[in-house]
Amino acid sequence: MNDPYRVMIVDDSAVIRGLLKRALADDPDIVIAASASNGQQALSIVERRDIEVVVLDIEMLIMDGMTALPLLLQARPGMRVLMASTLTRKNAEISLRAMANGAADYVTKPSSTREIHSADSFKNELVDKIKALAAAGRSGRRSAARQAVKPARSAPQKIRVAFASSNLKLRPAASQSPEIIAIGSSTGGPQALFEVLGHIGADLKQPILITQHMPATFTALLAEHITKTSRIPTSEGRDGDVILPSHIYVAPGDYHMTVERGKTANHIRLNMDPPENYCRPAVDPMLRSMAKIYGSRLLIVILTGMGDDGKKGAAVAVDAGASVVAQDEATSVVWGMPGAVAMAGLCSAVLPLPEIASYVRKLAMRTAA
Repeated sequence: MNDPYRVMIVDDSAVIRGLLKRALADDPDIVIAASASNGQQALSIVERRDIEVVVLDIEMLIMDGMTALPLLLQARPGMRVLMASTLTRKNAEISLRAMANGAADYVTKPSSTREIHSADSFKNELVDKIKALAAAGRSGRRSAARQAVKPARSAPQKIRVAFASSNLKLRPAASQSPEIIAIGSSTGGPQALFEVLGHIGADLKQPILITQHMPATFTALLAEHITKTSRIPTSEGRDGDVILPSHIYVAPGDYHMTVERGKTANHIRLNMDPPENYCRPAVDPMLRSMAKIYGSRLLIVILTGMGDDGKKGAAVAVDAGASVVAQDEATSVVWGMPGAVAMAGLCSAVLPLPEIASYVRKLAMRTAA
């Protein structure tokens, strides 16, 4: 790669800044373009330097991460911010609010410098997320440049026709009303979930199962936020839960969430089988289990996220008659997961984020065939 991704590290601990720099130093695709000890310094730097990704600590003196976040995004539109914090309920709550306010994703810092030195999984996650966010940012800038010399397309129908006439092949949605809805998401997922579920309607009867790549502390808080945003009762799935109508279930961190058929009702099942696509929870096992039970009465939504988790499970579900809608590239923080199902020809629609709720609602509310 000729032009490395330009990263700024913002943390009030010089020791942590040094350790984060060393965690990134060996990757030739990343260059540490700047570092700062507080949000005020960071803001001064991004006003003068072309930074693509900011790794932003939450708790800092002078100007903390939450105060700095909107100012940084305003100073350099298109720049991606990756929140960094230790895994506490307080910091998880702040990180979720940050993502709702424009941060692209988060990374959980080990709780000690010794752990950072030895935590290969942390280093890998940090590198992967920085590269995915920076690449998506560059792709977005290229798309914006192309659109600047083309006639504007604003009508939803024109957007769908544009997708259909490109390399993406769309398939008809199932003629039956869905009995259940499954959603998979990762990087950028919380804000996408709040957008979709906040507009889907509290009168929706179908249960909704969500797998969002997050650790346990985050998934519990995510369920609380979804309840507030959607006005639909939401909880982490528990092993043996009866799947109820008008209820949302979030896969708990570190557990795959699947569905098991029962004599009188279907149930949530949790397991700690090996990670799939480097994730637990993962979308694929959820979709495979749901495809067996619901077939053509399953509606799948794949939102923003890095990687391709959900593609194999969606393929199994589509073979069973299910329908898939994916978020489009322009509105995705990272068009990995939705791009994978879209490019595989599994989708009935590929839509901008603001249109997904109305599309799902239209299918969900129609009279069953």
